[in-house]
Amino acid sequence: MKTLVAYYSYSGNTEKVAKKIASTLNADTLKIETVNAYPDDYDEVVKQGEDEVNAGFRPEIKPTGVNLADYDVVVLGSPVWWYTYAPAMNTFISECDFRGKRVYPFATNGGWIGHTFKDFTTACHGATVYKGLNLKFNEDVRVTPESAIDDWIATIK
Repeated sequence: MKTLVAYYSYSGNTEKVAKKIASTLNADTLKIETVNAYPDDYDEVVKQGEDEVNAGFRPEIKPTGVNLADYDVVVLGSPVWWYTYAPAMNTFISECDFRGKRVYPFATNGGWIGHTFKDFTTACHGATVYKGLNLKFNEDVRVTPESAIDDWIATIK
């Protein structure tokens, strides 16, 4: 089974987890990046993120160069923005064909996960979406124990 870990990371927390997952699974990685960077100011990005999520906005992302048809398993990682995955992940998912894929989502957050995993399941048309991994952070310090990550990765193998 060929595996891809595709992730969007604003502050670096999601990226740290994505790299651990990819390393453990010997998977390829794809960092999803927006063409226009988000503001560095936290309060500004929170407001912009709320507006974008509420509008269903899909920011332009840089070309990925990845052919999803080459993969059997896709791990999707995103920070939680207003109770769902980030708008950049929304763009990526909307541009992909997930039919026949096994999808394993994970989400990083500092509070409530909201409907993030339900949204992944709804958006990844034709995929089998497995139980997601909820990773809590206190700013840049992960609160979720390492064992929870390891146990979740074991379900993918």
